Amino acid sequence: MARDTRAPVDVHVAPGEDGTVRIGAGPAFGQDVAYDDAVAVGPDFTRAVLDVAGAVLTWPVLDDPGPPSAEVHDTGRAQQWLWALYGERVAAAVHDCAAGEPAGVRVVADSTALADSAARLAFGHWAARWWPASYPDGIPALDPDLLGLELAALTHRCQQLFDAEGDQPDDCVAELIEEHQAALDALIQWWRATPQPADTARRLESVLRLVDDAADSVGLDGPALRHLRASLDQGRPVVTPVDPGALFARHDGYALAAGEPLVAGGRVIARGSGTNDWCRYPPGFVDAAENAVSWTARAVGARRQIEVEVLAHVTAPVAGAPLVAEIRVNGGRPNRMSLARRDDMWTGRADLDLSAGVTQPRIEVGVLLPGFDPGRDPDGPDPPGHPGTSGEAEARADRDAIRALVRRRLIAAAQPLAYEASPHDASPGPFLAETAAAATGEDY
Repeated sequence: MARDTRAPVDVHVAPGEDGTVRIGAGPAFGQDVAYDDAVAVGPDFTRAVLDVAGAVLTWPVLDDPGPPSAEVHDTGRAQQWLWALYGERVAAAVHDCAAGEPAGVRVVADSTALADSAARLAFGHWAARWWPASYPDGIPALDPDLLGLELAALTHRCQQLFDAEGDQPDDCVAELIEEHQAALDALIQWWRATPQPADTARRLESVLRLVDDAADSVGLDGPALRHLRASLDQGRPVVTPVDPGALFARHDGYALAAGEPLVAGGRVIARGSGTNDWCRYPPGFVDAAENAVSWTARAVGARRQIEVEVLAHVTAPVAGAPLVAEIRVNGGRPNRMSLARRDDMWTGRADLDLSAGVTQPRIEVGVLLPGFDPGRDPDGPDPPGHPGTSGEAEARADRDAIRALVRRRLIAAAQPLAYEASPHDASPGPFLAETAAAATGEDY
């Protein structure tokens, strides 16, 4: 069995605004950098976040594993988990800081089982939102029901982080189980067909037992859960091995929507790729490939038109989703154009306002869901990372880094460990949804 050999890590405990206490972890806090600047480095999709009792925990997804940074807004509620997550020294430093002294200290945080489980839970929620599934990039989507069941299991394991005052973990666990229990039968088949002592078999059984215990603790019942309990009581009879990729394969056909098909015509005056900013729409709408957004500008007689095509995610809604393209010409005010889902594309066409004599217009195109796009003022400047801003190159580099991270995880998921890992293992292995996704291989 592997042993935890990680060295303790220094964190910075200091007072924040409005009576908060802030715990800074990671390399940035070794410098003279404000907490907000250090935690908020990079776009939203580069951070994993957990809202826990009395605090918000944050991990940088692209950095090495370590303790989270925290903004503690209720130290009384947070004391129930601070010692178990960071160790007694950090818990004492937070208590002293809340009492008014000292002003700021560096203190050693211990490596704990709760910290590992919390980091895994946060990453699972990150994956549910930001996993860059893409057909052209060869990154398979994660099965949402399989991931949801493991998140329910992890939430139950991390219940010390939550309380009934504001977080209501029981309701969260019950909702996750009820929403994703369709995957239970396939998960049981996979567990029964996986030979011991493979690490995957240990994870499968752990998730199933945690889901069963969580469902029992909140009083859930039903055919799928009764089958789960009977299967766990029966044990693991020898059965024919199964392919997890086939068990959880999606069979989403692209349905034909009512959008007007784009028809080639006129003289092409410009074409290019747009910006695919993941922050501007929910998961499951647009393929995450960097070149998923493309456009063509045409001269049709005296008119100028732009056609936009956006590669759809395999689970994208066929109708009822007001996805739009945002178009900016020569740095002017952005204009929005509705997109309709047809087969594997979102498409749309609109007139283009070009000044007389302009033969090589500078056109920037992005895609978003109105009302979802965070922090967006239509009359104000674009946030960093949106088309036409100086931060777009950095945002694209971050998206590329996320794709590289995901590819490494899928490679690891295709080669499960053959031993039982320690609960304190700094690399606790892939999610079951990642293992199933990796098994799709070239079929994706």
